[in-house]
Parts: sequence; structure tokens; C-alpha cells
Amino acid sequence: MVKFLLWCILLVLCWPLALIALVLYPIVWLLLLPFRVVGIAVGGALELVRAVIFLPVRILRTI
Repeated sequence: MVKFLLWCILLVLCWPLALIALVLYPIVWLLLLPFRVVGIAVGGALELVRAVIFLPVRILRTI
């Protein structure tokens, strides 16, 4: 909602820049999508390593 309001303000102040932003936003989003996927994969791998490291502690804590 905030992005939309900022875009509306930009549309009033400088409509050519607002139209360029409207066209370029999906392109930039598509370009950044692989980095998000890599970030999710790296986060999952780090969580797996963390779980393996803390597994003995959790086992000892239950005893």
C-alpha cells in the first residue's frame, strides 16, 4: 500500500518517471528472483547444519 501511495505521489510530481518505474519494476523483480531462491536455499542449508550441530545437545537435554 505504501509503494502504491509513493507511486501516486511520483505520478503527480513527475509522470514520465512514474511510468518508467511502472515498466521497470517487474523487470527488476524478475532479475532479482534467482537471488531470492539462492537465499532460501542457503538459509535452509544453514538451518540443517544448525540442527545437526545441536542434535546431541537436544538428546542430552531430554535424558
